[in-house]
Amino acid sequence: MNSTLLSPRTTAARSTRTAKSAVVFREPAYECRETDQGLRLTVYVPGVEAAGVEIEGNGADLTVHARKPHPVRVNFEAFNLEGVQRDYLLRLRLGTSFDFGAMAAEITRGVLTVNLPKRARPALPRVA
Repeated sequence: MNSTLLSPRTTAARSTRTAKSAVVFREPAYECRETDQGLRLTVYVPGVEAAGVEIEGNGADLTVHARKPHPVRVNFEAFNLEGVQRDYLLRLRLGTSFDFGAMAAEITRGVLTVNLPKRARPALPRVA
Protein backbone atom coordinates (compact mmCIF):
# COMPACT_ATOMS: atom_id res chain seq x y z
CA MET A 1 0.00 0.00 0.00
CA ASN A 2 1.41 3.32 -1.04
CA SER A 3 0.14 5.87 1.47
CA THR A 4 1.60 8.99 2.94
CA LEU A 5 0.74 10.46 6.33
CA LEU A 6 0.18 14.19 6.40
CA SER A 7 0.56 16.59 9.27
CA PRO A 8 -2.34 19.07 9.19
CA ARG A 9 -1.85 22.48 10.68
CA THR A 10 -4.20 24.63 12.63
CA THR A 11 -3.92 28.38 12.77
CA ALA A 12 -5.90 31.12 14.43
CA ALA A 13 -5.44 33.67 11.66
CA ARG A 14 -3.73 33.78 8.32
CA SER A 15 -2.97 37.33 7.27
CA THR A 16 0.44 36.89 5.66
CA ARG A 17 -0.76 35.13 2.51
CA THR A 18 -2.15 37.18 -0.34
CA ALA A 19 -4.89 35.67 -2.51
CA LYS A 20 -4.47 35.36 -6.24
CA SER A 21 -7.59 36.69 -7.90
CA ALA A 22 -6.88 35.01 -11.26
CA VAL A 23 -6.69 31.46 -9.84
CA VAL A 24 -9.82 29.37 -10.25
CA PHE A 25 -10.25 26.25 -8.13
CA ARG A 26 -12.30 23.12 -8.56
CA GLU A 27 -14.33 21.72 -5.66
CA PRO A 28 -13.48 18.04 -5.24
CA ALA A 29 -15.95 15.25 -4.64
CA TYR A 30 -16.05 14.25 -0.97
CA GLU A 31 -17.87 12.11 1.60
CA CYS A 32 -18.43 12.81 5.31
CA ARG A 33 -19.23 10.03 7.74
CA GLU A 34 -19.83 10.70 11.42
CA THR A 35 -18.74 8.02 13.86
CA ASP A 36 -18.95 7.74 17.64
CA GLN A 37 -15.35 8.98 17.91
CA GLY A 38 -15.56 11.83 15.38
CA LEU A 39 -15.77 12.48 11.65
CA ARG A 40 -14.17 10.70 8.71
CA LEU A 41 -13.81 12.90 5.62
CA THR A 42 -12.84 11.31 2.30
CA VAL A 43 -11.82 13.75 -0.43
CA TYR A 44 -11.15 12.61 -4.01
CA VAL A 45 -8.25 14.60 -5.49
CA PRO A 46 -6.80 12.65 -8.44
CA GLY A 47 -3.37 13.73 -9.60
CA VAL A 48 -2.40 15.27 -6.25
CA GLU A 49 0.60 14.14 -4.23
CA ALA A 50 1.12 14.49 -0.47
CA ALA A 51 3.41 17.51 -0.89
CA GLY A 52 0.59 19.44 -2.56
CA VAL A 53 -1.98 19.08 0.24
CA GLU A 54 -2.70 21.72 2.90
CA ILE A 55 -5.33 21.13 5.59
CA GLU A 56 -6.29 23.95 7.91
CA GLY A 57 -8.75 24.03 10.79
CA ASN A 58 -9.80 27.50 11.86
CA GLY A 59 -12.63 28.02 14.33
CA ALA A 60 -15.57 26.03 12.95
CA ASP A 61 -14.18 25.75 9.41
CA LEU A 62 -12.03 23.13 7.70
CA THR A 63 -10.18 24.05 4.49
CA VAL A 64 -8.50 21.50 2.23
CA HIS A 65 -6.30 22.90 -0.54
CA ALA A 66 -4.84 20.30 -2.90
CA ARG A 67 -2.45 21.40 -5.63
CA LYS A 68 -1.65 19.33 -8.70
CA PRO A 69 1.88 19.36 -10.03
CA HIS A 70 2.10 21.73 -13.01
CA PRO A 71 5.02 20.62 -15.18
CA VAL A 72 6.32 22.87 -17.94
CA ARG A 73 5.88 21.04 -21.25
CA VAL A 74 8.13 21.41 -24.27
CA ASN A 75 5.33 21.89 -26.80
CA PHE A 76 3.22 24.11 -24.57
CA GLU A 77 0.98 25.43 -27.36
CA ALA A 78 -0.05 21.94 -28.47
CA PHE A 79 -1.21 20.77 -25.05
CA ASN A 80 -2.69 23.89 -23.42
CA LEU A 81 -4.02 21.98 -20.40
CA GLU A 82 -4.49 24.89 -17.97
CA GLY A 83 -8.29 24.62 -18.08
CA VAL A 84 -8.35 21.02 -16.85
CA GLN A 85 -5.36 21.18 -14.52
CA ARG A 86 -7.06 23.31 -11.86
CA ASP A 87 -6.22 22.80 -8.20
CA TYR A 88 -8.79 21.67 -5.63
CA LEU A 89 -10.24 23.77 -2.83
CA LEU A 90 -12.80 22.48 -0.31
CA ARG A 91 -14.24 24.60 2.50
CA LEU A 92 -16.55 23.01 5.05
CA ARG A 93 -18.22 24.49 8.11
CA LEU A 94 -18.11 21.62 10.61
CA GLY A 95 -18.81 23.40 13.87
CA THR A 96 -16.82 23.57 17.06
CA SER A 97 -17.40 20.03 18.31
CA PHE A 98 -14.28 18.65 16.57
CA ASP A 99 -10.67 18.81 17.75
CA PHE A 100 -8.78 20.18 14.73
CA GLY A 101 -5.47 19.98 16.59
CA ALA A 102 -5.74 16.18 16.86
CA MET A 103 -6.79 15.47 13.27
CA ALA A 104 -4.89 12.92 11.21
CA ALA A 105 -4.73 12.68 7.43
CA GLU A 106 -3.28 10.41 4.77
CA ILE A 107 -3.39 10.28 0.98
CA THR A 108 -3.31 7.16 -1.16
CA ARG A 109 -3.63 7.22 -4.95
CA GLY A 110 -5.54 10.50 -5.04
CA VAL A 111 -7.87 9.68 -2.11
CA LEU A 112 -7.34 11.93 0.91
CA THR A 113 -8.71 10.64 4.21
CA VAL A 114 -9.02 13.04 7.16
CA ASN A 115 -10.02 11.79 10.62
CA LEU A 116 -11.33 14.45 13.01
CA PRO A 117 -11.89 13.35 16.62
CA LYS A 118 -14.66 14.93 18.68
CA ARG A 119 -13.75 17.28 21.49
CA ALA A 120 -14.03 15.87 24.98
CA ARG A 121 -17.24 17.05 26.60
CA PRO A 122 -16.83 18.73 29.95
CA ALA A 123 -18.14 16.69 32.84
CA LEU A 124 -21.51 17.82 34.15
CA PRO A 125 -21.68 18.57 37.87
CA ARG A 126 -23.43 15.90 39.88
CA VAL A 127 -26.55 16.87 41.77
CA ALA A 128 -26.61 15.43 45.28
